[in-house]
Amino acid sequence: MPAPERIPAGAVTPVPGDPLTLLAKGELKVLGQVREASNAVLYCEISHDGDSATCVYKPVAGEQPLWDFPDGNLARREVASYEISRATGWGLIPPTVLRDGPYGEGMCQLWIEGDPEAGGALLALVEEDEPGDGWKPVVLAEIEEGRTALLVHADDERLRRLAVLDAVINNGDRKGGHLLPTGDGRLYGIDHGVTFHVEDKLRTLLWGWAGEPLPDEAVAVLAKLADDLADGTLLATRLAELITAAELAALRGRVATLRESAAHPQPSGQWPAIPWPPV
Repeated sequence: MPAPERIPAGAVTPVPGDPLTLLAKGELKVLGQVREASNAVLYCEISHDGDSATCVYKPVAGEQPLWDFPDGNLARREVASYEISRATGWGLIPPTVLRDGPYGEGMCQLWIEGDPEAGGALLALVEEDEPGDGWKPVVLAEIEEGRTALLVHADDERLRRLAVLDAVINNGDRKGGHLLPTGDGRLYGIDHGVTFHVEDKLRTLLWGWAGEPLPDEAVAVLAKLADDLADGTLLATRLAELITAAELAALRGRVATLRESAAHPQPSGQWPAIPWPPV
């Protein structure tokens, strides 16, 4: 397939109507493939009832097997992640649905083109012992000629919300390339197929707040999320269609643990804390 066309940097695809309805019912036209992805990621145009946008379609048939996740359900985990993001009210994941497409069932997500210049840098390497004002340290990294540098991320409210969301969904792959700031001041996270495992799989570049108290906002969001995940609720019913009963129970357990500790989690030491490659 040809490489996808580019959207102007920082642009969010305009959607005149309801994006979820458009994604679920629209006609998909494949325009190209995102070659850098490990799984099949198709760049598409979607149209329905006079509305149109561009989107990402990830067919289940294009998923590569993973040793620690069941085959053929990464798309469902992406949709489940969106449902949790939606329930928090933070809007950190673009609208996402599960639907049939040209290559079978898959995840369909509104395309968002990040603008690396929007709102300043989110990640950096500094050859200093301390990160400096406005930055949080992550890990000491080895760079060229045997030198080391400190990997840091911005002390940014949007990143902090994303760190909380990742802890809730047990995201095993929060890389720098999965962060999409946009020109309107929003920050989106993408690529959430490796989530909701029953074991602790949290791997992220956003460890800068590890062990620190959660902001009051996050505490309130977690309380609401606990209520939303109770048996019989719309969210719990929806998630039961996407992840297993054991994974749903583990999700509730992570929310309860976060509420009890009222602190950002710390690396467990039983699993690599930083994804590879980190960007």
